[in-house]
Amino acid sequence: MWFFKSPEIVHGEEALSHLERLEGTRAHIVTDPVLVKLGHADRVKKALESAGMQVAVFDQVEPDPSLETVRAGAAAMTEFGPDWIVALGGGSSIDAAKAMWILYERPDVDPEGINPIETFHLRRKARLVAIPTTSGTGSECTWIIVLTNRGERRKLGLGSREATPDIAIIDPSFVMELPPRITADTGMDALTHAVEGFTCVYHNDFTDGLCLKAIQMVFEYLPRAYKDGHDAEARAKMHNAASIAGLGFGNSMASLAHGLGHSLGGVFHVPHGRGVSLFLPYVIEFCMRGEAGSTRYAELAAGVGLAHGNEAQAAAALAAAIRDLQARLDQPQTLRACGLSREEVTRDMALLVSNTGNDSQTVTSTRIPDDQEAARIFEYAYEGKSIDF
Repeated sequence: MWFFKSPEIVHGEEALSHLERLEGTRAHIVTDPVLVKLGHADRVKKALESAGMQVAVFDQVEPDPSLETVRAGAAAMTEFGPDWIVALGGGSSIDAAKAMWILYERPDVDPEGINPIETFHLRRKARLVAIPTTSGTGSECTWIIVLTNRGERRKLGLGSREATPDIAIIDPSFVMELPPRITADTGMDALTHAVEGFTCVYHNDFTDGLCLKAIQMVFEYLPRAYKDGHDAEARAKMHNAASIAGLGFGNSMASLAHGLGHSLGGVFHVPHGRGVSLFLPYVIEFCMRGEAGSTRYAELAAGVGLAHGNEAQAAAALAAAIRDLQARLDQPQTLRACGLSREEVTRDMALLVSNTGNDSQTVTSTRIPDDQEAARIFEYAYEGKSIDF
């Protein structure tokens, strides 16, 4: 038995105006200082005030939000008492808002204990709106929550289906001025979500089409959005692609590239999208050398128009296409290119391997590395060597 969860999705020009139709008395915006400075939080605040609501703003979400930030935000919500929570930002703000919401409704819950098994009985106090300001994580359409335990230098893959936002507002006006580097990082994140959602062990009929469509859109529109930030069609298409990928992988799962990328980000603070997408071609090569017939690379390669023959040839073509896209976006393809030294990687290898093995996304891979294999993947990714084991 499996489930398909989706918010109500409002998309396209002027989608933000949907906030003016909400019925409620108090809204609590969860965002970060940059979006306040850019005026995006004020846009959302005005729309909520037009709906007759009192509005409070928590603007202290940092990249890779910490457990401490989540607790602080939940305390602010408890003091204010909202009936709507509005997450504004990238995956960090949206994930943080989901966790704050759970603690607001259930103050007895330890955020590290958020899981898809327990019932939290959300929506007794508030509902959640998610407004993405990057085109990458798809968190506005998923129940997944990624937090960081800073003391342990470890990312936590958490989530509850109840934490799926009630409404996702996909308004492309929020990403028209997105810088090229963030455009590339977040766009490659969306690609990784879609590829892993299509190829993980939990792929299913309800998600395959979503993932494949998102992959096609990223290959077509991400280079354009990166090259020209004012390309309105490319920006809008990428914003949609990220949410479509979120619906896809959020209802199947991600996989080993996320397990490796989460580990890298937890230890060295490499941006999430950059980290997971860096590992994607290495993971394709690694999984191709696993159990025969367990991968779906020929089907995926055919869907995006890559020349392919058997499964191994399709995997090679797909990995090459991803590396070519990375090059066109000036994305690092090795850990060395991320600015890490060999000494740093060697020093923290045990932690990198341990974090990978304990990540919730690693177990959905068609081939799960043991500790020695995980260490070798990090080593190969440092040098840029194709996986041959």
